[in-house]
Amino acid sequence: MLEALTGAGLASAAGLNAYIPLLAIGLLARYTDLIELPKTWSWISNGWVLVILCVLLAIEFVADKIPAVDSVNDIVQTVVRPTAGGLAFGAGSSSETVTVSDPASFFESKQWVPILIGIVMALGVHITKATARPVINTMTLGVGAPVASTVEDTASAGLSVTAIIIPILIILFLIGFVFFVWWMLRRRKRMKLARQAYANQYR
Repeated sequence: MLEALTGAGLASAAGLNAYIPLLAIGLLARYTDLIELPKTWSWISNGWVLVILCVLLAIEFVADKIPAVDSVNDIVQTVVRPTAGGLAFGAGSSSETVTVSDPASFFESKQWVPILIGIVMALGVHITKATARPVINTMTLGVGAPVASTVEDTASAGLSVTAIIIPILIILFLIGFVFFVWWMLRRRKRMKLARQAYANQYR
């Protein structure tokens, strides 16, 4: 249970920002005792990998806060974020943390399963983010882009640390995410109906 929640939190975080959860895993594994990576995932804590992730994060940090550029960035990240989500779920759910002491018992034989789950989860969060961002930009004339991006980065960092230290709280995020998707779909439907009513009025 906790292994799955740790992986789910890290994969969801990757859907918001591909590099933050991988950096969190690598840094915490390299410099603390909060997470111990299995040998197959130890490369994430390698110094050069961490440097590359920092550079990519810096590029993503800037690009995602510029209106129009953020939408192009989201298109590029359609491949990157799900991939990072698969890696984060696989590494996180297979690691020993302060709350998980026997990760092998959860995904004992089918090691590809957590990676696939992570890809799907990160893709779902990414699609929601990529769909919501143009709406935010239009409604705020671009002013909302840096604000929304900062909130997403903060949420990604918070999710990453929470997934490793207190994974049970990830349940609250998953509930909130489902509610947000439901709210966004209802809002889009209302806006579509309003546009149709406006168009019919002036025919």
